[in-house]
Amino acid sequence: MKVLITGFDPFGGEKLNPAFEAVKKLPDTVAGAEVIKLEIPTVFTKSGEAVEKAMKEHKPDVVICVGQAGGRSSITIEKVAINLAEARIKDNEGNQPIDAVLHEDGENAYFTTLPCKAVVRELRENKIPAHISYTAGTFVCNDVMYHVLYLIHKKYQNVRGGFIHVPYALEQVLDKPQGTSAMSLETISKGLELAIKATIEKDKDISLIDGTIM
Repeated sequence: MKVLITGFDPFGGEKLNPAFEAVKKLPDTVAGAEVIKLEIPTVFTKSGEAVEKAMKEHKPDVVICVGQAGGRSSITIEKVAINLAEARIKDNEGNQPIDAVLHEDGENAYFTTLPCKAVVRELRENKIPAHISYTAGTFVCNDVMYHVLYLIHKKYQNVRGGFIHVPYALEQVLDKPQGTSAMSLETISKGLELAIKATIEKDKDISLIDGTIM
């Protein structure tokens, strides 16, 4: 079995992106599966194209994209991607789409095919804060998640895929306001390793009370 896991390059003035820094620390094999690591650009469309190219080359069974969600205090497994690009800031090539459709022939939204609740339970049982998130935003993270699920829906039905957001690394909050949430890169990487393990071990998701009231 092969797992393709991606992380973005730094964006928004940051010197590092905890997504790929944590991905780089992953072992080359998790639960018997080969782990293929890929850095992708924080650029609309190009990020999805980079993942698609890697999918064609490596033919993975699972695709997990990882991104930074500065301000979140836990590792969050995204449930849904929407067919919309709405950029509050410019991407790394200066693109700033507004009210843009990602794929004209795509669904309004796609749900992840990762076992979200099984991943959350696995992380929590190993003392790592984790939650399901019901919004991947409207920036490049949502863009690449939507593109991967679009590809799975259209071309790669036997592949499972989704997106995980991670908090700031500790190094990133040294000059940020007091109380800004962060997590060590070692903990983030361990969380991603456990997410891979849970995905490999669970073909179907488990029953677990989660959700939001807002």
